[in-house]
Amino acid sequence: MIQLLFQQQYVLFILIMIALIISLSFHEYGHAIVAKLYGDDTAEKAGRLTLNPVAHIDPLGLLMVALIGIGYAKPVPTNPANFTSRWATPLIALAGPAMNLLVAIITYNLYVLGLEAGWSLFDGPGPQTFFYYLAIINLVLMLFNLIPIGPLDGHYILPYFLPRTWALYFHYYNQRYGVYLLLTLIVLHFLGVPIFEKIWRIGNSLLSFIVFV
Repeated sequence: MIQLLFQQQYVLFILIMIALIISLSFHEYGHAIVAKLYGDDTAEKAGRLTLNPVAHIDPLGLLMVALIGIGYAKPVPTNPANFTSRWATPLIALAGPAMNLLVAIITYNLYVLGLEAGWSLFDGPGPQTFFYYLAIINLVLMLFNLIPIGPLDGHYILPYFLPRTWALYFHYYNQRYGVYLLLTLIVLHFLGVPIFEKIWRIGNSLLSFIVFV
């Protein structure tokens, strides 16, 4: 990301940052609204039941994205004691990636529809770049957060599809080593192993499957 500034691609940097802020905000809002639906108003009381980016964006996490391309938003607080279903935990976790998929589908189809209708708002390289990155970033966030390691959303989902004994082992080892495994993936990325590039390519390949207009 930061190399875009050194390359004097200021507009592209700003468009990607705006797309990223929107994507992260919808992701966290997804967690918050589904938690509310399952009886937990912890996020609502914390002011997280909103699409306002100020409520969700962590300044340090956003700075990390700008500097190294990987960062984070503020985690949505929940209280499992308030949940009204045993499936609340995986569904709340799934809500973030699902929201990213929904944003990608709606916004990119809106862009394609606008192009086909000849709307001037969607004409030109600026809108094309913005809507492309908005869709791709949301798809990548969906895929990345479904990885079942560390604090990522996938680690809440996978145990519900495992036999009980395996799920207990998974919880134990992920709690002890999950964060280190995630950090290892990040380090490998910076050492040249194309881990996140692969996720980006998968997200890019999904783009053609989400266009319905």
